[in-house]
Amino acid sequence: MKTYLTVTAHPDDEALGFGASSYVLTQKGHKVFNCILSGSVDARRHRPDIEELEKHTNNAQKFMGAERPILGPFPNIKFNTVPHLELVQFIEKIIEEVQPDVIITHHPYDLNNDHYHTSKACQAAARLYQRKPLKPLQSLYFMEIPSSTDWAFPVDGQNFVPDTFIEVGEQGIVHKLKALYAYEGVMRPYPHPRSDEAIRALATLRGSQVGKLYCEAFQTAMHIIEP
Repeated sequence: MKTYLTVTAHPDDEALGFGASSYVLTQKGHKVFNCILSGSVDARRHRPDIEELEKHTNNAQKFMGAERPILGPFPNIKFNTVPHLELVQFIEKIIEEVQPDVIITHHPYDLNNDHYHTSKACQAAARLYQRKPLKPLQSLYFMEIPSSTDWAFPVDGQNFVPDTFIEVGEQGIVHKLKALYAYEGVMRPYPHPRSDEAIRALATLRGSQVGKLYCEAFQTAMHIIEP
């Protein structure tokens, strides 16, 4: 069995990018840990008080089958003001504690600037096993976040290009939506990318690309094939 670690910027990113996969993987006995660097997401509009937000975050993890969330102290929409080394060292500490086989983080060319800094710091931290005696990392993937990855403008061909797909099925989509609705004010009416219809449509599209019903898609940053 494998241990998966997602490293994301804000509460709900983990559900948007990996929620259905988390559910199906944990149903098969794998472990999923979600590290959210801005646990308090203090600049979010209509954010509930911190105790209520933590309750929402914990409830979302239950719907996804994930372990208790790992919440960081970093300021929402201000990751560009945080020294890169601080972000890297925080993520490295989590990697040492969790010992993941697979890490999933933001695509570095998401429109959201916090996502960019999270991705860059996570990429640096993912090399920790090459500097310390840790269990070697098997894979590093980028996820897609509706209303962030898809809203990014073309940058020299560096946009999200999926090459890895996890079949999630109807139950995966159902539990992803339950996790998203656990967060107050995250979902929007159609045609917003964070609507029921768009979430299901994206999973349908990703599934159709590989001959499956519903999938979540990822882009490989690093993958080691054992002989």
